[in-house]
Amino acid sequence: MVARQLDEQLAAHFPPASGAHAVRRLRVLDIGPGQGTQALRLARAGHLVTGLEADPAMLGALRAAVAAEPDDVRGRLAVLQGDGRETGRHFGPACFDVVLCHGVLMYVPDPEPMLAALARVLAPGGLLSLVVRNGDALAMRPGLLGDWSSALRAFGSDGYVNRLGLATRADRLAQLTATLAGIGVPLHTWYGVRVFTDTAPDHAVVPADPGALAALLDAEEAAGRADPYRGVGALLHVCGLRA
Repeated sequence: MVARQLDEQLAAHFPPASGAHAVRRLRVLDIGPGQGTQALRLARAGHLVTGLEADPAMLGALRAAVAAEPDDVRGRLAVLQGDGRETGRHFGPACFDVVLCHGVLMYVPDPEPMLAALARVLAPGGLLSLVVRNGDALAMRPGLLGDWSSALRAFGSDGYVNRLGLATRADRLAQLTATLAGIGVPLHTWYGVRVFTDTAPDHAVVPADPGALAALLDAEEAAGRADPYRGVGALLHVCGLRA
């Protein structure tokens, strides 16, 4: 879902440089790329991608994944060890067209310094793509699973324990909107993610039937862009544009 939504924003804000089929090569920074889901996908599409990963284990896994790619993809993807809150140590101002920060802010006690650092390296007109835990919907999963005590604790709270057993933090759209406005990257659009599928167990498998999988993805995509459904997604995909 995030890939579909991100591609929609890239197509809208970065049209081809010339000709109907020309590829506009974007400078992309991926903060906390993990196993490289988006970084590898965008490098394969022809963009210049830098991954900044703080976790040594994830860094090793990502470097191994990059090493397995063809030469042209490896040449477009650089992997560095570092913390997103310290992007100023690694990069100059306004040097990226797109900055991704997916699934990272929930591990940061105070998101504002990191967001301000990311805004600094984003070029004017650039896109900031955030995927965060939705603080306005923390009670949904436990409530739908019948865990009433956990659901009740979730009301009014920004803290939660994720599926890895780690204490993490959620963000609320209203506060994120205010923060983005304050750092010069005002909110452009937002989506819900995992609206219908958040209660699927960890061992759930992707539907084998291509038609069933397509229907699932299409339903999630429709819900992720429509009110009131997107507001109860487990995650929010928030997109801001650099002023």
